[in-house]
Amino acid sequence: MPPPPQTAQGGSTFDKMKMGAMMGTGVGLTIGLIFGLTSIIRAGPGPRGTVATLSQYMLSSAATFGFFLSIGSVIRSDAPYAMQAQQERLRATRWQSAWKSAGERREVEIMPMPSRRL
Repeated sequence: MPPPPQTAQGGSTFDKMKMGAMMGTGVGLTIGLIFGLTSIIRAGPGPRGTVATLSQYMLSSAATFGFFLSIGSVIRSDAPYAMQAQQERLRATRWQSAWKSAGERREVEIMPMPSRRL
């Protein structure tokens, strides 16, 4: 599946959630394969057989990793918006305090906030 088209914001929140779920599912399938094969080699396949045991390991770990990585990618994608809102509130507070302290109407220069990259 090709990656979603890139926009200025990097895609919608739902697109980021889907991408996190797909990455988590891929990681989960790989980890499930490793741990499932290790378990089958050490303890044997059990009464259900090798394929059923291995698929149970792979599917359960894929579902778990996919779920948590999708949630994590949504939380992570929300961070820039929270930081931008905080910077806007700080600018508004500076502007209001500058007008209150001036006492009279005059030009007030407000320096822009330096942008930080995470």
